[in-house]
Amino acid sequence: MRIAITGSTGLIGTALAQSLRADGHDLVRLVRRPARSGDEVEWDPKRQYVDTAGLVGCEAVVHLAGAGVGDHRWTAAYKKEIRDSRVLGTAALAEALASLDAPPKVLLCGSAIGYYGDTGTRAVDEQAPPGDGFLAGVCVEWEEAAAAAQEAGIRTVFARTGLVVAREGGAWGRLFPIFRAGLGGRLGSGRQYWSFISRHDHIAALRHLLDTSGLSGPVNLTAPEPLTNREVTAAMARVLHRPALLPVPAPAIRLVLGEFSQDVLGSQRVLPRRLLDSGFRFAFPDIDGAIRAALQR
Repeated sequence: MRIAITGSTGLIGTALAQSLRADGHDLVRLVRRPARSGDEVEWDPKRQYVDTAGLVGCEAVVHLAGAGVGDHRWTAAYKKEIRDSRVLGTAALAEALASLDAPPKVLLCGSAIGYYGDTGTRAVDEQAPPGDGFLAGVCVEWEEAAAAAQEAGIRTVFARTGLVVAREGGAWGRLFPIFRAGLGGRLGSGRQYWSFISRHDHIAALRHLLDTSGLSGPVNLTAPEPLTNREVTAAMARVLHRPALLPVPAPAIRLVLGEFSQDVLGSQRVLPRRLLDSGFRFAFPDIDGAIRAALQR
């Protein structure tokens, strides 16, 4: 297939692009500058501009672009950047695709389990309503911004992603060096649930969503059994053969991270109900396997 992708240089986009190319798919990358080659398409999410000519012939579009949630302290300006990069970009892309004479068959949009807010010890699946808080609100707007594509009859899937276990970036990208140095420990009480997924399974799940014509709407991309932060900490220590004796007190996390600390210390026990029901099988369903898989890359 000819597939367009935004966010192709990010943690997930890079791996997904490699996987798709390895199977012979023709990729078109959306870039925030003038296109320099035939496999690039210019777009500007803030101006809501997309060069639609470059999308002609695409059978699928994967939309992963968005400012990093944990990359900066949450000032009012950066919270606006987090929201706008997702909502404006999704709206621009959805409207551009809807305007094509021959729209793609599927639009796969990134989303996040932040949609559910803090679920405490309560397990939730895709039928759960949105939660409270900044990220939950962003996720709701993010998904609603794809309305133009849905109204145009494009099968639209929202990949609500959990914490991706990878060395190269994201939350785990910060954890690996700390634990390797023997400085790891639980965060706060350690009782909060972390819904994780190995990067291998995340890429495989995205491929599954692209290929499974009966799937649309939200799909949780998390491992089958979420674990508490305390259990994750113990697994990191076990696999890396390092101690995990230095817990980080909640007040210290709040001091360093500000408002974002609410999400770090919050609990999200999210189940991948629709993914499993559609026949997907995890290669690394347990945390030890997910950590080992990340170390082998």
